Amino acid sequence: MKILVAVKRVIDYNVKVRVKSDQSGVETANVKMSMNPFDEIGVEEAVRLKEAGVATEVVAVSIGLAQAQETLRTAMAIGADRGILVETTADIQPLAVAKLLKAIVDQEKPELIILGKQAIDDDCNQTGQMLSALLACSQATFASKVELQGDRILVTREIDGGLENLSLSIPAVITTDLRLNEPRYVTLPNIMKAKKKELKMIKPEDLGVDVTPRVHTLKVVEPPTRSAGVIVADVKALVDKLKNEAKVI
Repeated sequence: MKILVAVKRVIDYNVKVRVKSDQSGVETANVKMSMNPFDEIGVEEAVRLKEAGVATEVVAVSIGLAQAQETLRTAMAIGADRGILVETTADIQPLAVAKLLKAIVDQEKPELIILGKQAIDDDCNQTGQMLSALLACSQATFASKVELQGDRILVTREIDGGLENLSLSIPAVITTDLRLNEPRYVTLPNIMKAKKKELKMIKPEDLGVDVTPRVHTLKVVEPPTRSAGVIVADVKALVDKLKNEAKVI
């Protein structure tokens, strides 16, 4: 079984995000970048399936600037066998990502495609579902457990109020949730090995996909500063403020 894992380069989750002075977007210059945490979980799960003898090859794919090579090298240090970078400077949106991934899936013919459920920079949570629709294949979102049983993939996914168990036919698209696994630490020897692994670079034009943005951001602003709380004298005053000021009761 070949597994394809999509990874995205995002602002590190420990970094405080700042809005550009012209409000055109988020400041990314001189900011620490890393792999999207949900995608890292996807890579870890793919590598675990390979280590269990279920998968034969893990291919990591990223779309974006040339600097995304670092993200792919990290994926290969975790255990991916090779990487593919679709290099572009365009503002890539979920539908374009799904179309690019579909074109790569058509070439690579993987049996399983794993994505993070969402990216922490835009929180769209759309690409996996769009890719599944374009491929006309089965899908399972928010996966917290993945097992292979014969020619079926058993997925436990998190839903409101409990868990749902799905049996998917192959090929399938799975998006990962936080509780699926805990990614391993990348060791220096594996980082050195990753530098020798194959990394293929292509352009969207090579895949015949138009990545022109369909949605344009008008303005990005900081959330309003929260005002300090007040101490009320008694329950009556609290109820009055909740009813007349906050208007929540």
